[in-house]
Amino acid sequence: MNRRILAAAVPLLMLLAADALAQAWPSKPIKLVAPYPPGGQTDVVSRYFAEKLSGVLGQQVIVDNKPGANGMLGMEIVKNTPADGYTFVYVNSSMMCINPYVYKKLPYDGFKDFVPVTQHGLAPLAMVTPPSLGLKSVKEFVAWARERKGKVNYASFGIGSSSHIWGEMLNQAEQLDMVHVPYKGAGPAIQDTLAGHIPVTIQDLAASGPSIAAGKLNALALTSTVRWPRFPDIPTFKELGYTINLTGWNGVMAPAGTPKEIVERMSAEIRKLVQTDEGKERLLDMGLFATGTTPAEMTEIMKTGCAAWGEAVKRAGVEPE
Repeated sequence: MNRRILAAAVPLLMLLAADALAQAWPSKPIKLVAPYPPGGQTDVVSRYFAEKLSGVLGQQVIVDNKPGANGMLGMEIVKNTPADGYTFVYVNSSMMCINPYVYKKLPYDGFKDFVPVTQHGLAPLAMVTPPSLGLKSVKEFVAWARERKGKVNYASFGIGSSSHIWGEMLNQAEQLDMVHVPYKGAGPAIQDTLAGHIPVTIQDLAASGPSIAAGKLNALALTSTVRWPRFPDIPTFKELGYTINLTGWNGVMAPAGTPKEIVERMSAEIRKLVQTDEGKERLLDMGLFATGTTPAEMTEIMKTGCAAWGEAVKRAGVEPE
């Protein structure tokens, strides 16, 4: 009899324990790892989230930049962190969907070593050139690059990044034979483009937007399927007749094994943040169309989206390293 009573009580005790855990969390500062250097989209959005979440969670959220190897260093660090709800990682489609097709051996498995929290935004890229080149359209750039076939460098924010794949897809579509120059993040790539060391790069709007707005960079096209509200005069590659249409995304994940109640709480807080009018406007300023998904919805997005990016990597002819 006592055993039956105990067996019946176990699920209730587990539920009460989980509820107590959720109520007690957080009891100390939370770390949000940003796997890219300062200045790019990952960094600036992470800092916005940290500021806002610190207020609603009652504990400081600290951004910890861990750049290197197109996000792989930061991902490996978080993978090996205790799954106690005090470490999260800012991810994008490059880290989750492209790296597995570009690198023969990854130090992490995006589906096994992490749990989704939320996909909070779609991240189009802008193809930009220095005004000194005098190029105002993709058509003009293509003609210019063909005259210099094999001698034009283009910058990305890392090997296997979405900017790398887009550059290679454009290479193939127009037979430009541009040379890929990978950087450790969008910020350094933009700085070298502004300085005239790189003639073209395809970068997120968080890094390139301020220079576009100031007239320091010419934006030739966007990788989104619709025009960007902040720059309505910039056409999309889709409008220009290109069929290489893939838009990256940004999200937050936690180490596998992080308590479900904590994952759901963090997911709910970020969703509330990005779905407010202020949140949507701020994310636009930082180069993102705000979305906000549940953990389950993000899982489905990864399953379908990663397959599409994998096909793009193959079409672009990017060989695994």
